Amino acid sequence: MLAIGQAVPAFNLVNQRGESISSAALKGHRYVLYFYPKDDTPGCTKEACGFRDALPAFNAKTTRIFGISADDQRAHAKFVDKYGLNFDLLADPERKLIEAMGVWVEKSMYGKKYMGILRATFVINAAGNIEKSWDKVDTATHANDVLSYLQDGASTSVAPAKSGAKKPIAKTVSRAAKPADSKTAKPKPAAKAVTKTAALKKPLAKKAVKAVAKKTTAKTTGAKASGKTKTR
Repeated sequence: MLAIGQAVPAFNLVNQRGESISSAALKGHRYVLYFYPKDDTPGCTKEACGFRDALPAFNAKTTRIFGISADDQRAHAKFVDKYGLNFDLLADPERKLIEAMGVWVEKSMYGKKYMGILRATFVINAAGNIEKSWDKVDTATHANDVLSYLQDGASTSVAPAKSGAKKPIAKTVSRAAKPADSKTAKPKPAAKAVTKTAALKKPLAKKAVKAVAKKTTAKTTGAKASGKTKTR
């Protein structure tokens, strides 16, 4: 399978209407070549209908779609009519472009090996070079996968800048949180002051008790003394 950056091999194939489509005529335009095993088979039908339904979006991107298999023009015409396909299918019964693109490969089914077409897709840029390729295809979603690349492929480079911008904000928040923590720690000295005050009050209370006791003793002694005098 040809790699990204390589030039698409020169080709001149007919579509379902017998019209000639060539790489020379497509020069200066962006287009998609998707290779599939056979017309009107379940997976190939699902994939073709996906491109059919998404074609307005591809047109908005000025990108043409071409499906290619080893089926002849007549088989392509039936396939197009049966499912209302709105893009061209190119016939390559001699497998000239199929082999040149490197998608004629050895396959295996139920333990038996055979040669067949790899389900693969290539985006060709205006210069005629391979811009993007897929060698593993989900037939149910592939048209949208290709469209997503055409729409958003260039925007992925912005993501690292966005993620980097968030880090300084996080640091600022964490630094701002430190003074708040120190403020919440200030009541501790106040608690110590209360404890000291309480400790000071204890000796004073003891002294007051002793003073009261002395006064009480003095009064009692005086009373006894005066009582003795009266008796005499």
